[in-house]
Amino acid sequence: MKIKKQIISRKEHSVSRDSISDNALKVLYRLKDAGYQAYLVGGGVRDLLLGQKPKDFDVATDAHPDEIKSLFRNCRLIGRRFRLAHILYGRDVIEVATFRGPHEGKSPSHADQNKEGRIIRDNVYGSLEEDALRRDFSINALYYNIRDDSIVDFTGGMNDLDNKIIRMIGDADTRYREDPVRMLRAVRFAAKLNFQIEGKTSDLVFDLGRLLEDIPVARLFDETIKLFQGGYGLRCFQLLREYNLFELLFPMTEASINSSDHGSRTLTIIEQALRNTDERIASGKSVNPAFFLAVLLWYPMHEYKSRFVERGEHEMEALLSASREVITRQQAYTSIPKRFSLMMREIWHMQPQLQHPTRKRAIRTLTNKRFRAGYDFLLLRNTVGETELASLCEWWTDIQTKNKAEQERMCDLLGKNQKKPKRRNNRRRAKNNSQNVKSTMSSVNSE
Repeated sequence: MKIKKQIISRKEHSVSRDSISDNALKVLYRLKDAGYQAYLVGGGVRDLLLGQKPKDFDVATDAHPDEIKSLFRNCRLIGRRFRLAHILYGRDVIEVATFRGPHEGKSPSHADQNKEGRIIRDNVYGSLEEDALRRDFSINALYYNIRDDSIVDFTGGMNDLDNKIIRMIGDADTRYREDPVRMLRAVRFAAKLNFQIEGKTSDLVFDLGRLLEDIPVARLFDETIKLFQGGYGLRCFQLLREYNLFELLFPMTEASINSSDHGSRTLTIIEQALRNTDERIASGKSVNPAFFLAVLLWYPMHEYKSRFVERGEHEMEALLSASREVITRQQAYTSIPKRFSLMMREIWHMQPQLQHPTRKRAIRTLTNKRFRAGYDFLLLRNTVGETELASLCEWWTDIQTKNKAEQERMCDLLGKNQKKPKRRNNRRRAKNNSQNVKSTMSSVNSE
């Protein structure tokens, strides 16, 4: 790629030191004062130029990791694939990276790629110009120089920013093969910024999407959280499906969307959950990834549950079996940390309790630590038209507004209105089923 260096003076751009975090400025100043080059780079510069507030600030420098560590007592070096320095200020982390260089002529101990072209080791250092060419998209390769407040542009990033274009730096085929996750990043930036993905950068995603199958599932989970929990999740979801990438991350969910049984409801509940998530994030409220993951896999789980019921399992036992099966299968595509998978199961397992409240169980359900998540899930299911949930939603909504005595009266009335079950002769079978469910639940809780 031919370099066309452009320097944009302070009076020609909108980035000021007042808009940069104090901690990022501390890092920039200390590196500069020690005689090193120091630039703010990446999403922080991009967002400031767009008038947005960056979530974090990254720094690029010619100082090597060990040199950075010697300057900052609060420094932690991380990474094998590419060595990085994290400068810690409480919970605030400023990431500092040494300028990267080309791989040509370097030993495998410093630079290595697999047979598909994916970079598996990248500890090659270079110049500012070489670093710019190693970055992914032109809008992420803009450098703010702390020495004179100018912005340095080697890749036409300022022009692409003005034209609202996501464009890969260099040969898009090679760059995607170096790191297939760049396809997910292209989608995320397009959704976040409301930009268009440039022709070849866009077209190659359809051809190379399968390369994501070779990415560690833990990394894909991290990227999934960024896609769906960044405040623009609905648009990310739409673009992922447009580029045939969603099916590589959640194949069971894509199959459910395309099925004749749950297709419409699966798509509707996902879109509604993402609208709710985006609204919560926009209003400054927190979100838990487990809730949306439970939404994504709800109907696939139901399909497995139906199969277990057909095999003769009790409804609750089938639910427990299906929950385990679906989460285990999903782990092969995007890992789900245990703290999230446990909450997903709890949300699913609470649905029968909410759908069939009894006089004794209702108060206990109200005090369950996952009640709010389970209740919100029930409301969401009602919005997509699942049958006979409207009156239940009203009842659970109403009981939350009552004091303890009033709640107990509501539960007493609930008990009187419930029909007594018919006596069955096969008590032994019922007892055995109950013991099986308890045993299954015990094994789930101990996982």
